[in-house]
Amino acid sequence: MRSSLRSDHSEAPMSDTPPADDPGVRRIDSSVPHSARVWNYFLGGKDHYPVDREAGERIRAVFPGMVDIARQSRQMLVRTVGYLAGEAGIRQFLDIGTGLPTVDNTHEVAQRLAPASRIVYVDNDPLVLVHAQALLTSTPEGATDYIEADVRDPGRILREAARTLDFERPTALMLMGILGLVADYDEARDIVSRLLAALPSGSYLALYDGSDTDPAYVEALGRYNAGSGATPYTPRSPEQIEGYFTGLELLEPGIVSVSRWRSEDNPWGEPREVACFGGVARKL
Repeated sequence: MRSSLRSDHSEAPMSDTPPADDPGVRRIDSSVPHSARVWNYFLGGKDHYPVDREAGERIRAVFPGMVDIARQSRQMLVRTVGYLAGEAGIRQFLDIGTGLPTVDNTHEVAQRLAPASRIVYVDNDPLVLVHAQALLTSTPEGATDYIEADVRDPGRILREAARTLDFERPTALMLMGILGLVADYDEARDIVSRLLAALPSGSYLALYDGSDTDPAYVEALGRYNAGSGATPYTPRSPEQIEGYFTGLELLEPGIVSVSRWRSEDNPWGEPREVACFGGVARKL
């Protein structure tokens, strides 16, 4: 799953019926909620169907803090890309589970700081593909590409991403809120390992996922998983999330709630913790 800011990319809310003359949209199943569209709904976007809004409202009825998680995790993504493209000097990004475009997407943040940045997005929702083709543009110096693929197929992702990215150069692997869709923890860790194995020393892993630290959140996800028909989402402990970073140099402040990862100082003290944990680490 992936700011409270409304998307500026659409002039009107999405039609409940996909256009019949669009071959990409025809493959969209609007009868079953999809995590990318539910997340877009939480972020105040317009790219969702009634089934996604209904699923989102069922979650929010049990757990009103879900919107906070969506917004805080989005802000961690922005801070993370800012650090990687700025201080860390990374110029290549592989963003898997990108979700639907809103504002301050990975390529926008990276290319503002480093116009030559190259970004490859990966998602398995045809609706994301339709938007990506139209909206994910690039600076003349850099490049953006989009792959329609499942996170469970790292071999295909790496092969197709190599059209745009040079895997002999340091690359940021971004897995933001996607591994909870892989029910088996060992499989999820294997996916991370296989993706990292293709990247050279000096690359980075940036990752967050829903955590089991809030019982109300766990209950809300349980109801969503049981009643929506969508791909189930599995929250994990902070210790399990830290396990994805085994063998890497974990940056400060370590594995923390997304609201507290290098958050800006404010006069009201430390931001409130939300049930989504993550971090950033460097491959040695």
